[in-house]
Amino acid sequence: MQEEAARAALPAAVFDYYRDGFGAQVTRDEATAAWREWRFVPRLFSDVSQVSTEIELLGARLTAPVLAGPTALHTLAHPEGEAATARGVAAAGSLFVLSSRAGRPLAEIPVIRPWWFQAYVLRDRQITEQQVRAAVAAGAGAIVLTADAPYVHPRPVPQAGALSPATRPADREQDPALDSGAIAWLAGIAGRPVLVKGVLSARDAAACVDAGAAGVIVSNHGGRQLDRVVATARALGPVVEAVAGRVPVLVDGGLRDGGDILTALALGAKAVLIGRPILWALATGGADGVRDCLDLYRTGLARTMAQAGLPTVSDINADVVTRA
Repeated sequence: MQEEAARAALPAAVFDYYRDGFGAQVTRDEATAAWREWRFVPRLFSDVSQVSTEIELLGARLTAPVLAGPTALHTLAHPEGEAATARGVAAAGSLFVLSSRAGRPLAEIPVIRPWWFQAYVLRDRQITEQQVRAAVAAGAGAIVLTADAPYVHPRPVPQAGALSPATRPADREQDPALDSGAIAWLAGIAGRPVLVKGVLSARDAAACVDAGAAGVIVSNHGGRQLDRVVATARALGPVVEAVAGRVPVLVDGGLRDGGDILTALALGAKAVLIGRPILWALATGGADGVRDCLDLYRTGLARTMAQAGLPTVSDINADVVTRA
């Protein structure tokens, strides 16, 4: 329903820019359905008179295991852009992962901890280094390295042509020769944990941790870079098994309610990231809309946990779900 409200509120070109994946949209369209392939196995005789969704994640205390994931150009959805998003996320007691391709300069975004900075390693690494150092100086608690987009597919960017791959200088494009050594390089620059986003295989998950990643994020970029790539709901289990508890595993992609979040946690995720729904909420309600969106995820998770006999997030494990 919120997506339809955003469709009505936004210019068609902006809505399509946010919503669309790549190619035939196979990956985008199956994302949510893949979470619904699981069924719950509730526990009886659990005291769920009080349910807590709180977690601690890399030193940040959050009201729920639900983060606002990195998405570009929030100014297309709302005049205040990422400034409004940051306020809404903070009001919900969550964590904002700020995109390096934000619509607002870093100086115009309120410093409301905790927050992380999403980075690409660009062909000109000096630009990446400058971005990361500026983010750390502004209080970023971690760096999220997006590693699954060696090339950006050209797509029209409404009212922001300078940020389009068609017009962006070559040195500001992603480095297609990126290797896992970038993890340690970024950690050395930032002095902060580095998480790797875009992990879909057990092999890559293990390699990232071996290379120094402080966390991995199971993500297929919302289906915007490679169509027919595996759904994150199906990739999560093997990644968790490969990481073997050495670092937290996060996941994004098509999570739309408390049941989806509980499924992700039961499959081994420490937390989830929400992308497009944050943009829909921003477009229709500004900072308050973002707060309400995250609150809705939190309360939905709490209700599902209560019905499943799970008083705390730490009570959730693989026994709670089974394949349909």
